Amino acid sequence: MALRSPAQFRKGLHNPDMSMPQILYGTAWKKSRTANLVTAAIKVGFRGIDTAGQPKHYDEVGVGAGIAAALNSGLTRQSLYIQTKFTPLAGQDPAHVPYDPAAPLAEQVAQSFASSLRNLQTSYVDCLILHSPLPNAHDMAEVWRAMEAVVQQGGARRLGISNCSRLTELESLYRIAKVKPSVVQNRFYAKTGYDRELRMCCRAHAISYQSFWTLTANRDMLAHSALRALSLKYGRTAPQILFRYLTQSGITPLTGTTNATHMQEDLAIFEFELTPVECGTVTKLLSRAMAGQ
Repeated sequence: MALRSPAQFRKGLHNPDMSMPQILYGTAWKKSRTANLVTAAIKVGFRGIDTAGQPKHYDEVGVGAGIAAALNSGLTRQSLYIQTKFTPLAGQDPAHVPYDPAAPLAEQVAQSFASSLRNLQTSYVDCLILHSPLPNAHDMAEVWRAMEAVVQQGGARRLGISNCSRLTELESLYRIAKVKPSVVQNRFYAKTGYDRELRMCCRAHAISYQSFWTLTANRDMLAHSALRALSLKYGRTAPQILFRYLTQSGITPLTGTTNATHMQEDLAIFEFELTPVECGTVTKLLSRAMAGQ
């Protein structure tokens, strides 16, 4: 297979209809550095930004300011894929909740989303994600209906769910949803078997799978001799090899790096391709990690 040029790979990061980029910049835990880091990420080439209406871990106002600072005559809001999250009360800092915690769940969703639009300085988001499943099925349905209303009103183009580690949760949501989830965003680590069955379900229903905590949770794999050998062959870092493997496997990784060089390296993964045999090697490493080897 002939390799595409770096320019062709970069062109493939996003499409005119603003389909989801193959790698996203995550904004959690950036605090006062958020705005500058988001601006830097966009200027270096990121076109997908992940955030949440959760002041406990995200500075959504900073994300909006960073996006605004990066936009210019050649780069408009329509050039970006922006996704945010509705975070249920259990995941919020009680002192900083972006909605009335005493309001009905549907109103909590509406208030949180309105706050996110203000923070992000936009009239819509490309995806609204439920930050975590609610334990009560009735509450879960009520929240999802409220999120569907956001889509129907033009506020979001698609819906998703995060921290959904049980296949039964996703299957149940898919059954009741009128607007089907099109994104699942989960930790990517051995403890959950790398969501192998859940990812099979995602493929069957054309749901995009996003991975986070990808490097932090897989440090042993990054240090493995097989990955180091691939690093030497391609002249790339071990994180680049893992990220490239994921994108070739239909997984969209999030990277939250605060290092400008690493930002450039993360985007440069589209300048090379692993062979099917090499992808198989990394798959075996995942299997060994699951088995505790």
